[in-house]
Order: sequence, then structure tokens, then C-alpha cells
Amino acid sequence: MRFKGSKSLVSGLSGCRRLAAVTVVMALAGGAITGLALADVVQSVSQKGREFQPGEITIKRGQSIAIVNDDADLLHHAYLRTTAFSFDSGDQKPGARFEVAFTEAGTFTVRCAIHPKMKLVVTVQ
Repeated sequence: MRFKGSKSLVSGLSGCRRLAAVTVVMALAGGAITGLALADVVQSVSQKGREFQPGEITIKRGQSIAIVNDDADLLHHAYLRTTAFSFDSGDQKPGARFEVAFTEAGTFTVRCAIHPKMKLVVTVQ
């Protein structure tokens, strides 16, 4: 990057050092982009047959999960209530999708308010 009257950040370096500096800058930028991309990854969890599928999932802090009602004729209602992190999907009609970002690290058990035996264990690293 250049500003009027200034030299490029790497222009004063020798050839090998310039190449190394450019490589480091590109690697750092790539890592930042990869980190942002991971935060945007949404993993789907199905609600079907009165169970969450899969029943356990591991994600990174900041990632989202989409809880999808894949039952043709059943309502579902996913919720989580803890002191660290909570959410409530409300009643989900067949085909409904509820997306939630897990902002806190830990292990959480998501339940269905309509089907008490349903549980989803979410481990957030």
C-alpha cells in the first residue's frame, strides 16, 4: 500500500526479504479470511421422528447451527436455557428452519419443549 510521498511497505527490502514479507502478509490475510469463513459455516440439525439428527454436534465458538423441522406433520420447539447462553425457537411448523449462533464456549443440551425426550448436545470449542 502506498500513500502520496511514502515508499511501499516492502519496496525498501531486498528481493528475498521482499518475497518473504509478501508471503507473510498474504498468509496473515488468508488466515483472517479463513477465520471469518469458519464463523459463517452453518451446520444443519434435523428434527425428525421425535429426535435431533445428529444427536451430538461440535462447533467452533461463533458458528451457527440451523435447526430444521423435517417432520411432515409434527411441530417442534427447540430451546436452551442456561446462565451462559439461551435461545428459544418458538413453535416450528414442518419445514421451518431456526438458525442460532453459539457465542459462548461450553457443552449445551438443546431440548424440544413439545417432545421432552428429544435432546441435542452441542459442544462449542
